[in-house]
Amino acid sequence: MSKVVVLGAGISGHTSVAYLRRYLGKEHEVVIVSPNSNYQWVPSNIWVGVGLMKPDQVKFKLAPVYKKLGINYKQALALSIHPEGDREVEKGFVKIRYVSEEKKDQEEKVTYDYLVNATGPKLNFAATEGLGPDKFTNSVCTYDHAAHAWENLQKALKKMENGEKQTFLIGTGHPLATCQGAAFEYVLNIAFEIGRRKLVDMADIWWISNEYELGDFGMGGAYVKKNGYITPTKIFTESILKEYGVRWIKRAGVFKVEKNKVHYETLNGEFHTKEFDFAMLIPGFAGSGMKAFARNGEDISSKLFAANTMMKVDADYTPKPYEEWKASDWPNIYQSPVYDNIYAAGIAFAPPHVMSKPMQSPNGTKIFPTPPRTGMPSGVIGKIVAQNIAHQIKTGKKDHPHKASMAKMGAACIVSAGYGLFRGQAAVMTVKPIVQDWEKYPKWGRSIHDTVGEVGTAGHWMKLFMHYMFLYKAKAKPFWWLIPE
Repeated sequence: MSKVVVLGAGISGHTSVAYLRRYLGKEHEVVIVSPNSNYQWVPSNIWVGVGLMKPDQVKFKLAPVYKKLGINYKQALALSIHPEGDREVEKGFVKIRYVSEEKKDQEEKVTYDYLVNATGPKLNFAATEGLGPDKFTNSVCTYDHAAHAWENLQKALKKMENGEKQTFLIGTGHPLATCQGAAFEYVLNIAFEIGRRKLVDMADIWWISNEYELGDFGMGGAYVKKNGYITPTKIFTESILKEYGVRWIKRAGVFKVEKNKVHYETLNGEFHTKEFDFAMLIPGFAGSGMKAFARNGEDISSKLFAANTMMKVDADYTPKPYEEWKASDWPNIYQSPVYDNIYAAGIAFAPPHVMSKPMQSPNGTKIFPTPPRTGMPSGVIGKIVAQNIAHQIKTGKKDHPHKASMAKMGAACIVSAGYGLFRGQAAVMTVKPIVQDWEKYPKWGRSIHDTVGEVGTAGHWMKLFMHYMFLYKAKAKPFWWLIPE
């Protein structure tokens, strides 16, 4: 009998544990450790943040789903990994602390034969002074953050209805923040709601970003095929923002937030201040902060994790100039190079390098987006990790027949504006591969035939359909495995 432990019940971890249970017989134990009692479909938090959905529409309880699937669910926080065990426990284990009411603050050593780290990102609000929903800005990173943002947004809308102009500032809240797509979608939804309420003259909407050019999205931008023309995402993005009456500030690294005021530095080394009435700024991401220890108690965290505490995997982390980075640097199987029974999936793995060109101001401040790994890539990676572990357990072999390099994988991003069958549209962008491959595609970096951008109602319907389809899959409803990641 083998025991597989998965840390984290986000998109990647939940996907991984569900497939592990499907692929492995009942003689094998599958365990998931997560401090969360709910699963949330993160892409729809945007709609919660503008009052078009309730939190209950984007989340559900994890315990009943795991009970139905036969997965051992521990509502706990993973504290440290002990790959070699310790003097009390012979095999590898994870030290956890329960957060559930019945076992609150109790600690346990959970042994494993295989471990999947899918802890996702730490929302590092603390890296920017004054940032976050408990300080001076809003967030849509979780459903409760989004619900709080909607409460504050309603106050701003009410003020406009009463004749008081409001300034909205949406974007990135750290010089190295990623997830521009979520913030971009939110600013469009706010603009949509303001337009629907006929309050456009009372609103001043701004987009602020660490991107060198708009449409970078942490992928170094792209060239998309649209209506028979090749268009850079810079033009694609700027045209959408103009259509919705949104002005922008780019190449900006936010370093401090005060009440109704943001301080930022630009790539040319200048310092500026922007006042706002309502702000939603995405924080920087970091790893979960777990430690790792050898059998003798030595701290081996630097062996397992990168400096940002995300886990090192089968990637080339050799420091080299931007011009020498290659698509082949990116991982294929997400296995730890130190311990072959440990894997990292989704945002938990450390990228070997960024996709956007590293930039810094004359003051030495790095201002550029870090790589996005949310949504579709996280789900795909979670699945192939599960497939490879199940293959090894069932065959006794140590090979990896399933691979999912982001330098070969395609992805689709649907940015909605509005909600309902006829109230809104969406910008749909597909890219392949996610990571540029300048050796295979020397002109565009990606396949121009598979990298497309369109705006319209059809994409909006697709986004709405995906909301219900992926929640159906996550709830492990009949034939859930037939729905692609």
